[in-house]
Amino acid sequence: MSKKTVVITGGAGFLGSHLADRMKLEGFRVICIDNLITGDVDNISHLFGSDDFHFIKHDVTNFIHVPGNVDYILHFASPASPIDYLKLPIQTLKVGSLGTHKVLGLAKEKKARFLLASTSEVYGDPAIHPQKEDYWGNVNPIGPRGVYDEAKRFAEAITMAYHRYHGVETRIVRIFNTYGPRMRLNDGRALPAFVSQALNGEDITVFGDGSQTRSFCYVSDLVDGIYRLLMSDDPNPVNIGNPEEITIKQFAEEVLRLTGSKSKIIFNPLPEDDPKVRQPDITLARTKLGWEPKVGRSEGLKVTLDYFRQKLHSQAK
Repeated sequence: MSKKTVVITGGAGFLGSHLADRMKLEGFRVICIDNLITGDVDNISHLFGSDDFHFIKHDVTNFIHVPGNVDYILHFASPASPIDYLKLPIQTLKVGSLGTHKVLGLAKEKKARFLLASTSEVYGDPAIHPQKEDYWGNVNPIGPRGVYDEAKRFAEAITMAYHRYHGVETRIVRIFNTYGPRMRLNDGRALPAFVSQALNGEDITVFGDGSQTRSFCYVSDLVDGIYRLLMSDDPNPVNIGNPEEITIKQFAEEVLRLTGSKSKIIFNPLPEDDPKVRQPDITLARTKLGWEPKVGRSEGLKVTLDYFRQKLHSQAK
């Protein structure tokens, strides 16, 4: 029997590349599509040469042609860190709208199951805590972060429209802060910023007074949750993330301890519309998917620190 085929858009990115590994492990033929605007072929180079892996350099906001059968589509194409979507606001809006429309069109044509990578950012600066899937969010549509938040909110809306109107099998994952190997050093998010600053002996930059909270999920846990959701039968959004909450200041101190760095923590003004709290309610994931995170933060951070050290060392050569 021939292998089932999965298409992963944004497949050369941090999460997309880890999903490519998992889908290969599960016995799928994997097609990665990425325009490399924020992705990196280094993330998937270990898969080149395999008969069951194909890479297509393409912008999914344009018409997508994939020959042959496609069984599953994971739509992960999008700038995903503040540094990226503030620098690429139009591209971020286009991939969330036009790109999602094109990829859903491919899913409809191929009769493939479609999974959308949404985000905790659909909740905006939340008025309820922790965040449950039935919360509609508190988003500033015209603020600088709105380009990402509203792109993902639109992507969810069109995904549900294709499900209801065209009968496309759809799944929506709302991803909370995730970390692990293959994150970019200059990603702009708290973890890579703190780690690269600490390892380089630079001051660690905390925005605001550091009292805002985040919850960090290790990438292998997230990928497992996404795989379970893909194989489930629920079209409604599901939070996947680690509910263990920590303040940004505590997190900076933890990075200093783990790296043994002598860096100082300095405080800069809080960016506009920066969420003050972020913690997933994962009751749905626990009950419907039998999923919860297994990797503790100290364990995950050790692996991630080793990866960043190697990257910095190879860049210094």
